[in-house]
Amino acid sequence: MSTSLPQRNQVKLEDTWKLEDIFLTDTLFEEQLVKAKGLLGTFSVYEGKLASDSTALYTFLTKQDELLELTGKLYVYSHMRLHQDGSNAYYQDFASKTENLSASVSASLSFANPELSHLTPDSLSAMFVEMPKLRLYDRYLDEILRQKEHILDAKTEHLLAKVSEIASAPQNIYSMFNNVDIKFPLITNEQGESVQLTHGTYIKYLENKDRKVREATFTGMYQTYSGYKNTLAAAFAANIKQYGLFSSVRGFETPLHFALSDNNIPVTVYDNLIQTVNRQMDVMHAYIALRQQLLGLDELHMYDLFVPIVKDFDIKISYDEACETILKALAPLGEEYVSIIKEGFSNRWVDKYENAGKRSGAYSWGTYGTPHPYVLMNYVDNVNNMFTLAHEMGHALHSYLSQKSQPFIYSGYCIFVAEVASTVNEALLMQYLLKTVTNTNYRKYLINYFMEQFRTTLYRQTMFAEFEKEVHTISQNGETLTAEFLCSTYYSLVKKYHGDTILVDQLIENEWARIPHFYSPFYVYQYATGYSTAIALSNRILTEGQSAVDDYLSFLSGGSSKDPIDLLKIAGVDMSTSEPIEAALTTFKHLIEEMKTL
Repeated sequence: MSTSLPQRNQVKLEDTWKLEDIFLTDTLFEEQLVKAKGLLGTFSVYEGKLASDSTALYTFLTKQDELLELTGKLYVYSHMRLHQDGSNAYYQDFASKTENLSASVSASLSFANPELSHLTPDSLSAMFVEMPKLRLYDRYLDEILRQKEHILDAKTEHLLAKVSEIASAPQNIYSMFNNVDIKFPLITNEQGESVQLTHGTYIKYLENKDRKVREATFTGMYQTYSGYKNTLAAAFAANIKQYGLFSSVRGFETPLHFALSDNNIPVTVYDNLIQTVNRQMDVMHAYIALRQQLLGLDELHMYDLFVPIVKDFDIKISYDEACETILKALAPLGEEYVSIIKEGFSNRWVDKYENAGKRSGAYSWGTYGTPHPYVLMNYVDNVNNMFTLAHEMGHALHSYLSQKSQPFIYSGYCIFVAEVASTVNEALLMQYLLKTVTNTNYRKYLINYFMEQFRTTLYRQTMFAEFEKEVHTISQNGETLTAEFLCSTYYSLVKKYHGDTILVDQLIENEWARIPHFYSPFYVYQYATGYSTAIALSNRILTEGQSAVDDYLSFLSGGSSKDPIDLLKIAGVDMSTSEPIEAALTTFKHLIEEMKTL
């Protein structure tokens, strides 16, 4: 029997997200696109006045907010429509138009930062006296002054804004290839049926208790990527080069400094993560050895890493069952938090299931000025997808509370804290299940799952971060990033992180080619730092109660009103130290010991 994915028009309405809450019709979208384009020409009158005229500065900033808010709505709507089915030419056109608009917006506003960088603390204070309403933008302007050495003259800034559309080409090419064009083979499942391997079913089949299914899944996935590795290496190298160019032009020491500068994250935080995890690689190796022992395998392979180590235990969790469990698990966060989650489940915030052409994976996205954020899922009936749903709803609630509490200018939270709320949700779900599950095998399964989160989030994402730093450094040194080099570099890191117990299959060297986040340089490390933070915060919420909840909700409502390190301190965690990472790894050690006793 061969199964195929439904077309988008075959998906039940109640299983889709309600994008009409952003624009009721596509016609309205097109009307607002015309409006946004019309606003572009209204900013030139402020050029040359921003650093000397407080009234002009305030008017400019409010109009800039208006344009960016509208542009955000247009961009998010068009791209979420496209993500429903990447082969839809109508929405490809919409998305392309908003990408062009975004580049034009950047170009139209490009004169502002160079002008504002000439402000001084004294001149800014004088402006606040003349125009008290300007104080809304105090932090925004302070951040420009902090980064003034990397702000270029107006002509160069305008040129860079124009070039940004071209610079995004490698990511766009990869996204279209990975979500639409790439086709994976049919594999044979445990019943002997022919089934389609897809992004959405990959982990499901790797969790299969039939080892032949796991091997076929692994082989099918990475042989496919291997067949395109030279093309993908060219796209990947181009993305690294464009990022390095922007970094160099702006005068940053390295691309890593460039990536962390926007959110004022010290480079030591990134390096500290890698160093701390490397110091405790023996914990990861101990887990790999335990996995081999409990699976009873003479030889452990890469395709054996996802199958539950609890034998003869299988549980299917439907989407509706997952929603019900998540609502119960998040009760410690209070009635208001849970009621918002329930609203999201009930009123089509979530696009639930996979269909032909739909973007792979899962995410939460939204835009200021609309009633709520959204979640894209490709839900499969298993524990992993229940945790993914909880994860993405954490993002959604973070966005909801920040946008509700902050003005537009500070409503978006930065990527450094982006993974905290999502992972707190996961941690609370795990603690709830461990307290309520009575079946011994299910408990073993959950402990296994918890350990897997440490493997896949703390260790694996740190491995990704180490890979990124190495290849960006090599590129900066003028060396060529060939497919062979990328594969060998990645393979060496996989061996280091997994140890000698496992046979590191050669095909895993192609895994770098299926990681979309590598096209957002130096993003993935935040999954590891966010996970460490979340373990600390969830423990505090469960042990300290309301005071910890109040601090945590203040953090979620903070948007970008403070530096992310300072926002996390409000919640009770200091990520400028290695303490949260060390504490998380201690939890991992305890889980390994508990599994040994069970």
